[in-house]
Amino acid sequence: MSLVLVALAALTSAGCQREGSRPPAPPSGSPSTPVLDTLPSFVLTNEQQQSVSLDDLRGHIWVAGFMFTQCGAPCDAVAREMSSLAGELRGSPEKAAVRLVSFSVVPEIDTPQRLREFSASGNVDPSRWTFLTGTRAAMRALFRNGFRRPLKEPDTAGTPLTDPGDLILVDSLGQVRGTFGTDQPGGDALREALAAVLAESQPTAVVVPPDAADPKWTELRRSTQETAAAALNARHDFRFVDGVGTTGLTFRQGASVDLGKYYRATHYDHGTAVAAADVDGDGLVDLYFVNQVGRNALFRNVGQGHFEDVTDAAGVGVGDRACVGAAFADIDNDGDEDLFVTAVREGNLLFRNDGHGVFTDVTREAGVGGTGGHSSGAAFFDYDGDGRLDLFVTNVGKYTRDARRPDGRWISFPDAFAGHLHPERSEASILYRNIDGRRFEVTSPLSGLVHSAWSGDVTPIDVDADGRPDLYVPSMQGHDQLWYNLGGGRFENRGRRIFPATPWGAMGVKVLDWNGDAQLDLFVTDMHTDMSSDLTPDAEARKHDPKTMFPLAFLGTDGNHVLGNALFTGERDGTFTDRSDAAGVETGWPWGPSVGDLNADGWPDLFVGAGMNYPFRYHGSDLLLNDAGLRFVPAEFTLGVEPRPRRIVPWFELECDGADIKHDICSGEQGPVMNEDHRSPAQRGKGEARHGHVTVWTARAARSALLLDVDGDGDLDIVTNTYGDIPQVLVSDLAQRGPVHTLQVRLQGRRSNRDGLGAVVTVRAGGRDQVQVHDGKSGYLAQSIVPLYFGLGEASEAERITVRWPSGQQQQVRGPLRPGAPITIREP
Repeated sequence: MSLVLVALAALTSAGCQREGSRPPAPPSGSPSTPVLDTLPSFVLTNEQQQSVSLDDLRGHIWVAGFMFTQCGAPCDAVAREMSSLAGELRGSPEKAAVRLVSFSVVPEIDTPQRLREFSASGNVDPSRWTFLTGTRAAMRALFRNGFRRPLKEPDTAGTPLTDPGDLILVDSLGQVRGTFGTDQPGGDALREALAAVLAESQPTAVVVPPDAADPKWTELRRSTQETAAAALNARHDFRFVDGVGTTGLTFRQGASVDLGKYYRATHYDHGTAVAAADVDGDGLVDLYFVNQVGRNALFRNVGQGHFEDVTDAAGVGVGDRACVGAAFADIDNDGDEDLFVTAVREGNLLFRNDGHGVFTDVTREAGVGGTGGHSSGAAFFDYDGDGRLDLFVTNVGKYTRDARRPDGRWISFPDAFAGHLHPERSEASILYRNIDGRRFEVTSPLSGLVHSAWSGDVTPIDVDADGRPDLYVPSMQGHDQLWYNLGGGRFENRGRRIFPATPWGAMGVKVLDWNGDAQLDLFVTDMHTDMSSDLTPDAEARKHDPKTMFPLAFLGTDGNHVLGNALFTGERDGTFTDRSDAAGVETGWPWGPSVGDLNADGWPDLFVGAGMNYPFRYHGSDLLLNDAGLRFVPAEFTLGVEPRPRRIVPWFELECDGADIKHDICSGEQGPVMNEDHRSPAQRGKGEARHGHVTVWTARAARSALLLDVDGDGDLDIVTNTYGDIPQVLVSDLAQRGPVHTLQVRLQGRRSNRDGLGAVVTVRAGGRDQVQVHDGKSGYLAQSIVPLYFGLGEASEAERITVRWPSGQQQQVRGPLRPGAPITIREP
């Protein structure tokens, strides 16, 4: 599916899809085995060190037991009953879908390694019986809020969270159907209930599109990348593994129903941010996940790659609006990171940090609530050089109408992606000047910066190194704009003068020095150009074919565009040249880039959160290794980022003999049927009508991402906010394969803003310079305050660090500077 149908419809008439009805209530179960509860989302780690979520158990009826490997006699009854069930399952084809899941009640002792040894000692079939562990906080929350287990007090590390006790029967929708003792009567009752649940009509799983679960192109892509790796000079002898289950990150992003049951092409699918900062001053970087449907979540880093949910205590859950972006920054120069959150129509929010990770909503006092627009990305930067951080907020444009879904979110226009053709739907982005660290004033019109393009993200960049930060603002449906800082609080749009041709569908942007010439470059990802026709796997690494591009009437521009990602490379004469093709940075369905030295060789690499969900095929994210500043080489398959072990996620539920009988999926369609789709039912692949309860599954896809050292081992890991799904925490084993030489640099401004945002940092090591801008731009829709990370390659130390502060001061820190604890550089 592509947006070309939407484009053509927008040029003729405004079509709309059938609305459908409210989401169905979950099945109530049979009288003998009623539904007692629904388990909350969770993700833990099994004995094979694989992350296992509730979604991974969907489609299976399972029995939960509670144990720990040093339990002994108190666990004997549970062990006997689970072992007995395992034997019965082996000899019963009709119970092939039944699984056994043992949860450790002493997770800090029961590591995956210990659970693996325990499982092996009992000759357990891991395909039918798995053992799960996680952080103590995550296990406690699941036992209390999910299984409703009584918790033991006091809660002391190394002691059981709850008694091993009973067994719990869970159906294929994650619903609790009964709790049973481990004695003879309890065992009989469990087997009777299991038989009753098995006899029920099981939900039908429908995967949209059908090949999303096992796309054939992934094996060819893996083979191609592994072959190409043989000629790759950049280090690639390490791997990433998704270790989210070990972290305690229990967040799940909630997607708009406009991208599911009531499908329409809408900007809601751009997703939400993940941002990072040390919010409590303990020296560890904490994580903030933004949600579209449901509450945002703040996770405190407790060390060694573990996190705990402190959202309630911190006061930053929000939850009453569709949030989008997040930006951390010290707005009042008091030494702690404050938080700005953007939202759709309900107003943006500013939270002031008390220095201990407790936040107060100061939006009204600060005057930054916005205009009720469809806000998206935001960036703090000091445009007037007064040492206080100012703020620019992008407003996409009006893509929703004045009516709400049952979940409280605004309903999208049927032709939302044609919004740029409707002048009345445009919304101006907003520039705020920081007056005194507590109050801001809108300066957009007076400053000359009047930006009404459909934009979702922004980055500061000093294009001519005059010390005044400019703004590059991508346009997701038009020409990107460069707002040049004239000084004196004035801006001028010089986008076409400096960047004559930009991507038409630009989404994310990041400043970097990719080729090591000390000139700032700009990487821009283009999502919407890829939507102009069906993007096949073999076309992802090529620029879009002009013949299949949207018609000029839909573009709404002169048509002079880069038809894909752009890599604007800074030249020594002050101009920029797009070198995207020569550098090899074209990717498919990209959201935004995150930049970091993933192999610590001294060259910045690219991670691009990418892919679409319902009703599109699986794509996955892209990882491009920098080959010594000459080119980028795709390596997501080589390094284990792709393919995911499971490529699909349950997306929505239908009652096809009830309220949803007229839904396209219930009628036998392979996906949503748009009014502008004039293919015949046979051409669409329509089949027989479906009945009963249907679970619709679709492809998984990340949006925002950031690169940081999650587990403190010295290498960079990857964290994503994945749309309608749990996060990924892709943990690198680079540091486990030998010494890794890196420097982490923190800045502390004095005349400049306290965070040092806008500083240019140069590290001299191994006979060459590395340049990074401390702009906080950690990934799509996000601004973070994290240490700058410099890989030193073969060099064991750096010779010097030079900082050009926003105040204009230049400071040099002489070496030798050796890897170890982060280096804090304070402005003189």
